[in-house]
Amino acid sequence: MSLSLDATQLDRYSRHIIMDEVGPEGQQRLLDARVLVVGAGGLGAPVIQYLAAAGVGTLGIVDDDVVERSNLQRQVIHHDADVGRPKVDSAAAFVEGLNPDVDVETYETRLEKSNVEDVVPGYDLVVDASDNFPTRYLLNDFCRLREIPIAHGAIYKFEGQLTTLVPGGPCYRCLFPEAPEPGTVPDCATTGVLGVLPGTVGCIQATEAVKLILDAGDLLTGQLLFYDAMELSFEKVPYRKNPDCPVCGDDPIESIDGVEYTAACAVGGD
Repeated sequence: MSLSLDATQLDRYSRHIIMDEVGPEGQQRLLDARVLVVGAGGLGAPVIQYLAAAGVGTLGIVDDDVVERSNLQRQVIHHDADVGRPKVDSAAAFVEGLNPDVDVETYETRLEKSNVEDVVPGYDLVVDASDNFPTRYLLNDFCRLREIPIAHGAIYKFEGQLTTLVPGGPCYRCLFPEAPEPGTVPDCATTGVLGVLPGTVGCIQATEAVKLILDAGDLLTGQLLFYDAMELSFEKVPYRKNPDCPVCGDDPIESIDGVEYTAACAVGGD
């Protein structure tokens, strides 16, 4: 690895560089890394904020939504003046103002089966900050076939859950073989969400992403981390690879061509 940190970077990242676990080599890894963040909302906002501050050299941001005033209670990279602006543009402007070392690649679209091939390849890892099951299953299946790790997070009212999916380990379908029936899991527009909750969960996702880049520490692989903001408690629940999993089991699918990412998102279902 060729180290090319200039004087400004040595100053900016000095608190990383003095750490034995990071050092100049680790900071160079961060600067050379390419991370895709799917979703620039509640979870994506702190992920983008902290990965940009850490010096992740290229951030891809996928989102098809525009900033609404009701977002500002929790989506901290957007501002009142951004209302009506595409979230990817608002996010890119935030990153530009925070750290000029970071290149932003924006995708003003909903990630779907028809465009995932055009968006995800070329990134070292994905942070799943999406808010719907079809996107989560699509990311899981596509990234598992491409051996791309995912830092996954989800939130509901006062609760969050996280896991990290890596090649060779259990995948999202090992945890949840199929999505719940449509309408059985309300979204935050219906039930509300504590504004600071995605900050906590998104920061842990960003932590997992940095550790993946640095190849340091223990990851949430094969573990589902539950966070309860009301009790201020964390609980880890281990889970294993399912030999019958259609994506990472003993007889996995070879492509996502036959999978429909609607309703149950089932592989080989009706």
